[in-house]
Amino acid sequence: MADMTSLPDPAGAGDAYLRAKEQAENFPVALRILPRRHRAHLLAVYDVARVIDDLGDTGHGDRRPALRAFDEDIDVLFGGGTPRHPVLQRLSPTVADRGLTAKPFHDLVAANLLDQEKAAYGTFDDLVAYCRLSADPVGRIVLAVFGATGTRLEQLSDRICTALQIVEHCQDVAEDRRNGRIYLPLEDLDRFGVRPSDLDAHRATPAVRRLVEFEAQRAGTLLDEGLPLLPALRGWGRLAVTGYVAGGRATLYALRRAGWDVLAATPRPKKRDVLAQAVAASLGSGVMSR
Repeated sequence: MADMTSLPDPAGAGDAYLRAKEQAENFPVALRILPRRHRAHLLAVYDVARVIDDLGDTGHGDRRPALRAFDEDIDVLFGGGTPRHPVLQRLSPTVADRGLTAKPFHDLVAANLLDQEKAAYGTFDDLVAYCRLSADPVGRIVLAVFGATGTRLEQLSDRICTALQIVEHCQDVAEDRRNGRIYLPLEDLDRFGVRPSDLDAHRATPAVRRLVEFEAQRAGTLLDEGLPLLPALRGWGRLAVTGYVAGGRATLYALRRAGWDVLAATPRPKKRDVLAQAVAASLGSGVMSR
């Protein structure tokens, strides 16, 4: 088994690293207005998801052994034992208190294992299938944290989470390309006359801009389809999920404000836009209304 103590952890410098990553997200991971117990649960979940992503995205050589070792450590936690990795130790009270299950966490590992083997996705359906592993499990965990259950709620959450993941893929085209990956569907690159090498440029061509706009609009549609989740939730859970939706909507606005050029710089949402979009989401208005 890989040495778990060599990976990012929530103690000491590891805590500073994870909180910096949290602050860089498009959405508020755990709103400060939330009760301390909910914030602790959400941050514990985020830290685990962040470490899984780092295991899949950083490091030299074959990253699969470390991912598989972490996957085994998840089984230790959910089997009632004491996991080796600090972030899983921190997650233990949340698992016990909120009755979380192992599958969503295993799915996140599976997505990162897939990243080691697959560098591009041919169709939009292929990309959505990937998001079922890389994004949708997080939403289901969040629902469980707030005690929200039911197939319909999970379906709506999946739409929101897939949308948020696609928005991030639109943002991070340049970074993903540097890492040897293209998440925008290859069939859409062909449709808009974009070559993979066009994604290496310092500025986006008109064709690349049209491609990014097309994918962003798809994400916006999915986000709108997930909006009925908000009135279906109650209390703090509704507030937290509204924050996630608002972050996605504000990022779409940032992409549009940048003219869909995601190669010159990574468009980032402004806090005032997140707040404005939170209000708009609560009122049920369209995602690209600004």
